[in-house]
Amino acid sequence: MKARAIDLNCDLGERTDRTGIAEELQLLEFVSSVNVACGGHAGDTDSMTRVVEAALGRGVAIGAHPSYPDRAGFGRTEQDMPPEALEDAVTAQVAALVAAARRVGAKVTHVKPHGALYHAAARRAEIAEVVARGVWRAAGLVILVGPSSSEVLDIWHRLGFQVAAEAFADRRYERDGTLRPRTRAGAVLPFPVDVAAQAVRVARGQGAVTEDGTVVAIVADTLCIHGDAPNAVESARAVHQALTEAGIRIEPLVDRSAAF
Repeated sequence: MKARAIDLNCDLGERTDRTGIAEELQLLEFVSSVNVACGGHAGDTDSMTRVVEAALGRGVAIGAHPSYPDRAGFGRTEQDMPPEALEDAVTAQVAALVAAARRVGAKVTHVKPHGALYHAAARRAEIAEVVARGVWRAAGLVILVGPSSSEVLDIWHRLGFQVAAEAFADRRYERDGTLRPRTRAGAVLPFPVDVAAQAVRVARGQGAVTEDGTVVAIVADTLCIHGDAPNAVESARAVHQALTEAGIRIEPLVDRSAAF
């Protein structure tokens, strides 16, 4: 079987303690794209610059990771905001990362909403359109990353964006193909070997296995490993090794993007 390629991404710039920063930067050894927190749920000018510089040095594609403006709740609760206010918030966050990237000679190639905004855009067309407008104002027609099999990808594509379907290497899937909510036990796969196995299955087009053994179909252009998850570095190393041994190339989405 011909080897295929897949992007491996992680969310960075979300941790501020010394240990967290060191672990985040270690992840760059194993991934091909990063989504950088840009002030909504986490991150500031210093953290954005740190991650962008490190990613540029390793040839890792750089993306913005905007969220609802909810630092207290880490962007994990949907906010009741007027569309104009949410659009402005997305624009401001993405623009902040674009500026940080330009200062070091890098480009922003993609945008992946964070947390509650990611899921709200997948469920609600009006939120998907607000996110798209906010991104366009700050970064043009970069790649937009959203959940696999979600209508949000079709909406963004109709608006002129290139899109990337995302699956999660380190999250448990339910029988309907949705992610298990973080409020339920077992939402995050705890062992690197399980994360690696799920990554290879999805990359091969074999879907994900639920807790009861059901196989759910998932098609993805990019796989995510959460940078703030337990054993994130170990999981990223295991995924990178497993994909490589399976003959699956790890490549960023940047070649598909008209980078801004």
